Amino acid sequence: MQKLKKFCSIVLLTIGLIICGTSVLASAATPGNDVGFSVKALLPKNQIEKKDSFFNLRMKSQQDERLQVRVYNTTNQDIKVKNAIHTAWTSSAGAIEYVKTTKDFDTSLRYKMSDISKLQGKQIITIPAGGSKLVTAKVKIPRTEFQGTILGGWYFKRADSKVISNVKGASNMHNQYSYVIGMMYTMGKNPSPVMRLGTVQAGLANYHRGVIANLRNTTAVIIPNLKMNTTITNRDGGSVVKHLKQDNVQMAPNTTFKYGMLYGDQQLKAGHYHLHMVVKNRVNEWVFDRNFTITQAQANKYNKAAVESSGLSFWLILALGALAMLILILLILLIIYLIRRKKKQDEADTERSK
Repeated sequence: MQKLKKFCSIVLLTIGLIICGTSVLASAATPGNDVGFSVKALLPKNQIEKKDSFFNLRMKSQQDERLQVRVYNTTNQDIKVKNAIHTAWTSSAGAIEYVKTTKDFDTSLRYKMSDISKLQGKQIITIPAGGSKLVTAKVKIPRTEFQGTILGGWYFKRADSKVISNVKGASNMHNQYSYVIGMMYTMGKNPSPVMRLGTVQAGLANYHRGVIANLRNTTAVIIPNLKMNTTITNRDGGSVVKHLKQDNVQMAPNTTFKYGMLYGDQQLKAGHYHLHMVVKNRVNEWVFDRNFTITQAQANKYNKAAVESSGLSFWLILALGALAMLILILLILLIIYLIRRKKKQDEADTERSK
């Protein structure tokens, strides 16, 4: 039963991805801005780089700021747009995330962008056909000796349709489903980056078994372009269990990167292990060594829960999801056809009765 539930969840996720992918292709095939609206930041005087199209602001203790974005309706009808301010964090893919939200920040985080920058007015706004509307956020910097960067994004999405498009010209940070205007406040001098290694333990990452290492950026700066080289060895025998490399990791200020070192078809085995990890970019380098243990209970739990244990490959699951999506589309088309045929039949019967 557990495997069936897990399989159904993955198939539903696959169907969702296919639906999104279909919309992207449809949008890309149509000229113009199919998302139906565009956004433009109105940059204040304390903008650090005038050429930037996002809010890159110099701030100070107790500063009040009023930020505005103009939202343009490019359609011939009224539309509704949802907007929100998010605090940036580091996703499990090793990228800075501005669109989705999380509650899992590093304990070193002092100020969230979403706490010090508040929307004024409704979250969902109505924009008249061919017109535009200003949305406003009020920024309040507390009395503080804070130095460094506070990072986030102002997120915009159609609230009355599922039309999607790539961000174009709004900022240098984007997601294919929405517009995001970056928000970066700098106060004082940026500190030197500090990286720490948190917990290391067996677990699941997107239903795949492996070892999860929590890398912590405990400073208020972005740490960019990281390369990671990791070796896991068995302390009982000294053999190398896993050797992994990952490049182009970007870490948001004061966030944790849950780095999933996946085992694939390899089973987790109970035992005593050692992790050796080198994390570096052109400026900094950190070396971490950590002993950790995988218990038999953990090995059994995660081996059983992993998608690999279902005996179904990723491509098979993807194919089954695509098949399910095709059946769903055909069913919808059949229903539409039957409704139209019934309507025509009723009209013909009405004509004959006259």
